[in-house]
Amino acid sequence: MDTNKISTKSGLKVEAFKKVVDDKKTSLYVLTNKNGCELTITNYGAKIVSLMVPNKEGELVDVVTGHGSIDTYLTSEEPYFGAICGRVANRIANGKFTLEGKTYTLAVNNGPNSLHGGIKGFNAVVWDVKEVLSNAIKLQYLSKDGEEGYPGNLTVTVTYTISNENSVIIDYKATTDKPTILNLTNHSYFNLSGAGDSSINDHLLTINAKKYLPTDATAIPYGDAETVEGTPMDFTKPHTIGERINDDFQQLLYGKGYDHTYVLNKKFDKEFSFCARCESPKTGIVMEVYTTEPGMQLYTGNWMTDKLTGKNGMKYPERSSVCFETQHFPDSINKPDYPTTELHPGETYTSKTAFKFSTK
Repeated sequence: MDTNKISTKSGLKVEAFKKVVDDKKTSLYVLTNKNGCELTITNYGAKIVSLMVPNKEGELVDVVTGHGSIDTYLTSEEPYFGAICGRVANRIANGKFTLEGKTYTLAVNNGPNSLHGGIKGFNAVVWDVKEVLSNAIKLQYLSKDGEEGYPGNLTVTVTYTISNENSVIIDYKATTDKPTILNLTNHSYFNLSGAGDSSINDHLLTINAKKYLPTDATAIPYGDAETVEGTPMDFTKPHTIGERINDDFQQLLYGKGYDHTYVLNKKFDKEFSFCARCESPKTGIVMEVYTTEPGMQLYTGNWMTDKLTGKNGMKYPERSSVCFETQHFPDSINKPDYPTTELHPGETYTSKTAFKFSTK
């Protein structure tokens, strides 16, 4: 059988992901569990391309946005669809930081700030495929000393697993040969009503966080966390995403909606614990997020447009997806009170996030 001709359950063709980028081969890898769920990954950006999980009728639904070929990923106006973001996910103020007495200057690619690793972050490189199993894939990338302005040769390993409990588990590991900074996340854009559905405003959301990080107009946190109580930022009890998203509240006005880090309730550092729960009333699909990370960036697709072409010709308009980016806090290296993003030789960075699916 010619595996290049295989179509996935989400309608993707493996051959559409075969290309040579930066002298490395790209492809699409299809993972399944015993329940028939399907997770597809491309090693370009270590991206989740599609994720098929059952709805309340038992029919499989693709719940992440993405593109149907490597060529569209290479030119997409949404370069972070499903990607691993790094070396430092989220923002670093003014693209500058000081580590052990030395100041480093990064590319400024988001207003006055550096975002998601710079001009060519981990989302835009080809990862090496180290191992492929029926339900898991291990990817690795060597970020060389000085790449995008960051110090140290950094070796990053990311393993995706789709379990028989219908969880997508992401395990991260990294080491460096010089002091550096690191903050990794997966930037999947979810719509639990199905990729291509026009809005996530009806999704019911709960977040296990009593505090969040308010930001300035450029999305850099001031510093101290503030309580969500009495504000539209409060998801300690279930609310639909769209219920208060257009409120006259300065934090929402800055980002045209939610684009903020929540300080997760933790009993201890690196506790693997409940982070968020999201539910579609249309499909009955429920997603629970668990993580070892101290924070989660909630982003409601406020800057999406329907100009790009998604999988199977679908369009993705504004607020048609929601992101749950588990991570350390933005601009941590410039905020000494935040959990550290420093990584030193001899240390091993580890992180784990899981997206668990069920129906109601």
